[in-house]
Parts: sequence; C-alpha cells; structure tokens
Amino acid sequence: MIVRDAEERDLPAVVALYADDELGATREQATDPLPVEYRRAFAAITDDPRHRLVLVEQDGRVVATLQLSFLPHLVRRGGERAQIEAVRVAADQRGNGLGRQLIGWAVDQARERGCVLVQLTTDATRPDAHRFYESLGFRASHVGMKLTLG
Repeated sequence: MIVRDAEERDLPAVVALYADDELGATREQATDPLPVEYRRAFAAITDDPRHRLVLVEQDGRVVATLQLSFLPHLVRRGGERAQIEAVRVAADQRGNGLGRQLIGWAVDQARERGCVLVQLTTDATRPDAHRFYESLGFRASHVGMKLTLG
C-alpha cells in the first residue's frame, strides 16, 4: 500500500469518496466543477504543516483517504495529539484490509512524531465503523459533541 499526500488534481476523487456514503450523500457535492469551498479547504490543509490529507491510489484510482492533524495541547504535560478524520475507503475495497493498513499508517506517523495519543471521531450511526476502530485498539472513552453552524 502506498500512501501519499493528496494533490489538488486528486480533489474530485477524494470528494467522490466522501459523497459515496449514506451521510456524505446528503452533505457533499461531487460535481464537475467542484464547489470552490473544497479548493479553499484543501489549500488551508496543505498550507499548514500540522495537517495532511492523504490518499491511497491503486492502478491510478484513489481508493482511500483520511485527514491526519497534529494538535498541540497543554494537557498530558503538553503532549501533542494526532487526530484522524474523514476516513473513507471505496465501497468495492472495503473488507480487504485497506482501511486497517491506512489507520495503521496514520498511527505510525503519530508515533514517529512523538504524539502521546491518537484520537478520532466516528458518527454515532455507524456501528460497523465503531467495531472496526475497536478492533484496532481504539476505545470509546469520551462522549463527543458537535454544534452544526451551517
């Protein structure tokens, strides 16, 4: 598996992965051309060394993606955290270990950087995802809350 940083040319494929999902279908717009907001967000991610949007490409096709962010904190004696978000694996690639490898890659990146923990969120309506992350050693130790602003 080769993980690489996403490039602007990859945005349509990444957004298509987000949209190919019961939750993403209602909130993403995988149109041609993409809404300009995606390009603005991509620029903000790539311009900040604490954030990485990465993908897995097989035979020229984007088959998985995630965003990895590094968050400074004062708690845990100032230890940095890694945040994994927006994990998507193409529907026809699920169940073959690709997601497990991609999360493993992200955890390795956090270790190499000296992070004290890795955290992620997953929608409460996704029991399969909960089981998947638990099988990787993640624990539902906190209750996450969100306030949608737009």
